Amino acid sequence: MKHNPLAVALQGPRHCLNLKNPVMTASGTFGYGLEFQSYGDLASLGGIVVKGLSLQPRPGNPTPRVAETACGMLNAVGLQNDGVESFVKEKLPKLPWKDVPVVANIYASSAEEFGELAARLNEVPGVAALEVNISCPNVHAGGSLFGQDPCQAAAVTASVRANAPDKPLIVKLTPNVTSIADIARSVEDAGADAVSCINTLLGMAVDLQTRRPRLANVVGGLSGPCVKPVALRCVWQVARAVQIPVIGVGGICSAEDVLEFVLVGASAVEVGTASFMRPDAAFRIAQDLPHAMESLGVQSLDELRGQLKA
Repeated sequence: MKHNPLAVALQGPRHCLNLKNPVMTASGTFGYGLEFQSYGDLASLGGIVVKGLSLQPRPGNPTPRVAETACGMLNAVGLQNDGVESFVKEKLPKLPWKDVPVVANIYASSAEEFGELAARLNEVPGVAALEVNISCPNVHAGGSLFGQDPCQAAAVTASVRANAPDKPLIVKLTPNVTSIADIARSVEDAGADAVSCINTLLGMAVDLQTRRPRLANVVGGLSGPCVKPVALRCVWQVARAVQIPVIGVGGICSAEDVLEFVLVGASAVEVGTASFMRPDAAFRIAQDLPHAMESLGVQSLDELRGQLKA
């Protein structure tokens, strides 16, 4: 069998997620995947991470909930989704899950609820892995984010791990912390097979004429090219702190961006806001990657990964 220089094995302590290339999609930016199939071959991607799933359907936040900013965007969509049952029964069967890994991103308001979601998805064959969104509020802890406290982050990870023993487990980290490395170590110790970073930065925008916030929620998540320097820093710090694979997320718009994340230690990446600018972005980046590697004289991702001269 011919060696694939783009292939990635996200090898954790319990499970391995194999990707044909390192280009995945970021949750919340690619719908359920079906919405983008007219822009490219879904099976050509390394993986599809679907929009966040909850136990019950959620309507999301009031509008306006998206605002353009310099080199990026703010969103306060509020994790709108049709619920896990609708995804499993109506969306997943239409995805090419036998040809490309489909990763279910999940979120909840308690560790127990995370466990329920994980248990529901553990035996679903079309779900290749779970990505846990810990950048959401814990209602039992006064609304503090799971991902801002190592103990809460570990509790969620342990709950998902216990209830989904058969799935690779990715934990998505928030940058809105003092030390993202500490959070990464806590979820690694609790059973994560990989981490993805970063989720959005907390920000806001205002309208000077109306003297009102541009988002109904006032604050929202900042994403896009403007957050790439923060994301690179976080991936570099996390990759040096843990032994499990790191998936880079934040401002990736080109194949060269992918290679920068690999250089600082990422095993794979997720393309997010770029898909709003160009619906074919993830497909184009995956297609351009071999040429970008060739121009740098890089024959495989392994020879570049983590080789930053710092």
